[in-house]
Amino acid sequence: MEETSKAVNSRRRTLMESLGFGRMSVPVGLTERLEHVRALDRVVVPVAKTIRRRLPSGSALRDMLHGVPTGHPLHPPLATISLGCWTATAVLDLIDVDPRASRAVLATGIAGAIPAAAAGITDWSMLHLEQQRVGFVHAMVNLAALGLYSGSLMMRLSGRHQAGRALAFAGLGAAGLGGYLGGHLAYRMAAGPTHAEPTTHLVPLGWHDLCRLWDLPDGRPVSRRLGYINLFVLRHGAQVKVLADRCSHLAGPLHQGRLKLENDEACVVCPWHGSTFRLEDGAVVHGPATAPQPAFEVNIRGDGIVQVRPREV
Repeated sequence: MEETSKAVNSRRRTLMESLGFGRMSVPVGLTERLEHVRALDRVVVPVAKTIRRRLPSGSALRDMLHGVPTGHPLHPPLATISLGCWTATAVLDLIDVDPRASRAVLATGIAGAIPAAAAGITDWSMLHLEQQRVGFVHAMVNLAALGLYSGSLMMRLSGRHQAGRALAFAGLGAAGLGGYLGGHLAYRMAAGPTHAEPTTHLVPLGWHDLCRLWDLPDGRPVSRRLGYINLFVLRHGAQVKVLADRCSHLAGPLHQGRLKLENDEACVVCPWHGSTFRLEDGAVVHGPATAPQPAFEVNIRGDGIVQVRPREV
């Protein structure tokens, strides 16, 4: 009876593994190993430094490519336009419509890939090294897709439509792989979403005692704990400014950053990647961050206790 039970359990484990349960899927396993391929650093590190040097912190072009004016990263929607056009090209090729329609949609995807790449490279240059390794391969695969689609367009323009279609389908495969790597980078490695604390979920409504006013150093930011989150706290005389401490870009500790004046407004600069936030309301002044820092209203009681509550948007 015991041997029969062991045999049944063994077959059950084999079946579960064959369905992908109880072990890491092959694509994810390969991609996670890619995060630790140090050989890529010989290319990744100098290229990232060059991009940061050509697009200095605080420049209007870099902020635009990050998506600071829109409040969201610019690369994902631009890349979606190209991928959508290329997918539509495959559909048009399959139903064998007027070749001019396929060429027009294909050319639109190629044209859209250029600003998408510019925005993506700018974001990539400000990521952690493990993220940059995956992002570099993502970029190379997408570059191959762009080359295949460009070749497809040239073939179609010269009248070699069958060869053009073949190159387009190969390009779609490359673009699909690039999209998978981009998804891993954004969702598995959290390269795109805000990393600032979701204060609306972690901090109850109403005022909360934080600390005593005179326990805070004057003119030097510190970190203070409020329930589940850390806060950036800066006292200047009897005034106190409070933000969430984890930078919305990649969770850098803002209390270790430097203070600066930007257009006569007090700001803090993240020590990791240089994102700049206004102390008054947490608004993004310069990227790479695009999401603002959660800000807190401050009340100082008569006995010197500093109270805080999330600022209403």
